[in-house]
This record gives sequence, C-alpha cells and structure tokens, in this order.
Amino acid sequence: MKTPPRFLSVAALAAALLVGGPTAVAAQAAPAPAASAPTVSTATLSADSVGSICYSDLPSQAYDTLDLIASDGPFPYSQDGTVFQNREGILPSEPTGYYHEYTVITPGSPTRGARRIVTGERSQEDYYTSDHYASFDLIDFSC
Repeated sequence: MKTPPRFLSVAALAAALLVGGPTAVAAQAAPAPAASAPTVSTATLSADSVGSICYSDLPSQAYDTLDLIASDGPFPYSQDGTVFQNREGILPSEPTGYYHEYTVITPGSPTRGARRIVTGERSQEDYYTSDHYASFDLIDFSC
C-alpha cells in the first residue's frame, strides 16, 4: 500500500527537525503555488496519467483474460467482473459501476498477483495494469 503524500510530508518534516533543525525544514518546504498558476481538473490529470499499450505487447495471460471477458466467463476468481471503484483516481472519472476488474493470471504466483484488466462501458475501453492499480495503460487493439 502506498503511503499518502500527506504522511510522507509529516515524515519528512519529522526527519528534518531531528536531523537539520528549522533550516532544513524551510529548505524542504514545498513552494507556495503561484497566484497565476492555471488550475487543472482531476479529470484532465487522470486522462493524462493513463498510458497506452499495444495489444501485441500484452503478456499472453492478458489475451486469455480478454477472451474470457468477451465470452462472459467463466472466470478463475470470484472477484473477476466486480465493480472497480477507481479510488486511485488514475482512470478518467466516471460514475460508480462504470469500470469492472478482471485478473490477469501471474504464473507462479500463489495469489491473484498484481496484474489486472479494467474495462469501461465503452467499446474496447480496456486498461491493463501490471502493478495493482499504480498505473494503467489503455489497450490499443490496432497494433
């Protein structure tokens, strides 16, 4: 589980106080945002943070998962097909129930592993993550 940035800032503050005193804290403090800085919406950040991956570059197990999704199962795990909440906010913001997640089997893993395909309601809106939702790539079926 990733530590939220606010906790990292507290940890950095505590370390600075213990090691370098107030001067180190001032040096590590984040600069205040400029008054004229443009505002960027979360949806824009989300859409920009999603990469892309060619269908041909997916691991072979992802092809199996996509085939199962297309044929509506049966799926190897009970969690497959459940609603993906997008709590990380990386995918474009959509209403709850829009996204669903499916396991991409990781050979040799005793658990579901970290690989998933998350589908959206639009046609061929399929995202691949190899790092348990830390990043996503939209699958490009044309390459």
